[in-house]
Amino acid sequence: MAAIVDRDRRAVGLTTSAGGRPGAGEGRAWRGLGRLLPLLAGAVLFVFPFYYMVVLSLKQRPEVGPAGVVPVGLSLRNYADIDQAIDLGRSLVNSAIFTGGVLFCTVVFGLLAGYALAQLHWRGREVVFYAMLLLLALPFQLLLIPLYVLVARDFGLADSYLGMVLPFALNSAAIFIFRQFFLQLPRELFEAARLDGASELRILATVVVPLSRPAIVTAMLVTFIGPWNEFLWPFLITKQAALQPLAVALANFMSNVMQREPNPAGALMAGAVVLAAPVVILFLFFQRQFVESSVGSGLKG
Repeated sequence: MAAIVDRDRRAVGLTTSAGGRPGAGEGRAWRGLGRLLPLLAGAVLFVFPFYYMVVLSLKQRPEVGPAGVVPVGLSLRNYADIDQAIDLGRSLVNSAIFTGGVLFCTVVFGLLAGYALAQLHWRGREVVFYAMLLLLALPFQLLLIPLYVLVARDFGLADSYLGMVLPFALNSAAIFIFRQFFLQLPRELFEAARLDGASELRILATVVVPLSRPAIVTAMLVTFIGPWNEFLWPFLITKQAALQPLAVALANFMSNVMQREPNPAGALMAGAVVLAAPVVILFLFFQRQFVESSVGSGLKG
């Protein structure tokens, strides 16, 4: 009987060595806990600002400091106030149209340019690729004046969705992602399709695009945050409040209307929650796909 009990204790890692130290199973459990605690502390540290923002957006009265962390006296009044001040629904629609147009152009032109840089052989291809990489190092602010003159004066696209989308239609980072992904595809796929008489556009549409779902998702996730949070260019190109996206509407609220609100900080936090929520939801929904694409690219490249 004692032998059976001793065997069971060894099976669950409860026995100790002759020196009285814990068994291997218990040691591994403590090491795992030691690795888990710093990760939990880091997660709490990063999540706390979002929690604080959400709680403040639901507070009926302005509270700062430790009292603002406690979730008491909550209501949706701040969301109603910010909606009355800046027309929250209309601003969200403008942000969605602006971001959707940028994503559409990013995917379409990114696929075309990435395919041309990866699979087509033409003179100057490497020069164009390295010039595109150089554009990634240039801050967007350096191009604001010529872009504004070109879009607003020459094209006459001020106060329009197309004027907001046009400067972001080509995304160098997305083109780079597509190019690197297409270089990893077997060349036999393209050679077989060309032997069957398929054109390059047909190869791209019927062979490459069905295989490019990880690259498309990654490019969309990387691109989405930029136009959704973009403030400077829509602020310059739009003067009508009915066309301004949420980031610009919140800035105007801070400048003109915020001081007239009974709880200005709560209303501002409510707008910030609405602005941040789609980004967080999108990342959580596609997190696995995004991580797998990133890890796969790192292993292959």
